[in-house]
Amino acid sequence: QVQLVESGGGLVQAGESLRLSCVISGRTTSGYVMAWFRQAPGKEREFVSRIWWNSGRKDYADSVKGRFTISRDNAKNTMYLQMNSLKPEDTAVYYCAARRVANSEYYSWGQGTQVTVSS
Repeated sequence: QVQLVESGGGLVQAGESLRLSCVISGRTTSGYVMAWFRQAPGKEREFVSRIWWNSGRKDYADSVKGRFTISRDNAKNTMYLQMNSLKPEDTAVYYCAARRVANSEYYSWGQGTQVTVSS
């Protein structure tokens, strides 16, 4: 399994930006799907975005489409989530997750990083 460590969270005002990072270690990321999830207080964890490491294919939840951008850096074994035009409803703990393409469920998770957006 891979090990995942997120960073980059913080407190910002509505309309500002943040970039989250997820450093991946343990084994090659080839053949993996990497994703961002988030969980707000009192709510279930929800999908935000994912990227197929080999092809670079991406998709997004409707709630973040057009505002968030997922990317990866092969050389640094790092995944990013650029978050622009942040809204108070984006406040949550953000987690990165990994699974192999053949698996349906994510089985490696980071510890999470807190994002707080004030109005």
